[in-house]
Amino acid sequence: QVQLVESGGGSVQAGGSLRLSCVVSGYTYSTYSKGWFRQAPGKEREGVAAIGRFGSTRYADSVKGRFTISKDNAKNTLYLEMNSLKPEDTAIYYCAAGVVTLSEVLTPHAYNYWGQGTQVTVSS
Repeated sequence: QVQLVESGGGSVQAGGSLRLSCVVSGYTYSTYSKGWFRQAPGKEREGVAAIGRFGSTRYADSVKGRFTISKDNAKNTLYLEMNSLKPEDTAIYYCAAGVVTLSEVLTPHAYNYWGQGTQVTVSS
């Protein structure tokens, strides 16, 4: 049973920073691609940042230069460092894991396993 548990969400003012964490258990951590996704009210879930099986990263254009994805294999933990946050970054953020090709790492339906989500609210 693969389990993903996110933490680190919260409320910040525009320009602030947050770091999300996602602890993954139940499988060989390093063999899966992993990603962060978000869903705002009334909008579809979208890919934010992802890291492939061998460490290649991909980012949505809207977060490039502001967000950084990283992982700590020893701790089975995925991180998302978010800087220069904007009100439009407000959403529920989810981490996901799965056997995903690099070309699909920002595609939500390519992933098999999901966390419960953590709310990020950015006020202007």
